[in-house]
Amino acid sequence: MKPLQNEGLHIAIIMDGNGRWAVRRGLPRVAGHRAGIAAVRRVVERALDAGVARLTLYAFSSDNWRRPAAEVHSIFWLLRAFLRLEAERLRKRGVRFQAIGRRDRLSKPVLKEIHKAESLTALENRLYLCVAIDYSSRDTIARAAAGVSAVLSSEQSMSPDAVRSIVDQALTATGGEVDLLIRTGGEKRLSDFLLWESAYAELLFTDRMWPDFSEADLDLALEEFHRRERRFGGAPATELKQVISTV
Repeated sequence: MKPLQNEGLHIAIIMDGNGRWAVRRGLPRVAGHRAGIAAVRRVVERALDAGVARLTLYAFSSDNWRRPAAEVHSIFWLLRAFLRLEAERLRKRGVRFQAIGRRDRLSKPVLKEIHKAESLTALENRLYLCVAIDYSSRDTIARAAAGVSAVLSSEQSMSPDAVRSIVDQALTATGGEVDLLIRTGGEKRLSDFLLWESAYAELLFTDRMWPDFSEADLDLALEEFHRRERRFGGAPATELKQVISTV
């Protein structure tokens, strides 16, 4: 894998399958989340080696609060442990960490570790690692729309393109548009994750449970991405060549 192929690439991953991975092995669901942390380490390291610019991981959706309290507690305990143990290593590897999503419902200990990791890695630029925590894309879009409403209240009129530009800036400020979105665990849906930013993302769904997702799996995903022709609404290159040849 040549790093230059992936220069500027933004990969987003819905890390699904932790609980099912554990249940199939007769283990408590928290064991799957613990194994999922190891997969995060592997994927971050491989993304660095592959020259990926941005990596956004879906760790906890706003809908995940509906899960049993014990499981939610375990997820945030593991998140705190990961940040406490990994923040310095991320800094040394040139990784900038940032959490996206709501913060008003997170506990003070969780917020403390998030703030520490963000501050410690703020100057790094080799890989931009975003972790979505208490995240809802629809909620984020709604808040961006509220910002547009505030601007409109002070303007006589605004063109649709101007409105779209404001919303786009608000939603892509931290991570930019997604190039490749991967979902593990066999499900084929976006689950309210980066809906605006993934408008033209290449989607890849795999049956591999997140705890089993390896460096080789990421390599295969990147190879598949580079095989695809991204047209952004345009005509296929082969058809354009045919048109040109007949002119």
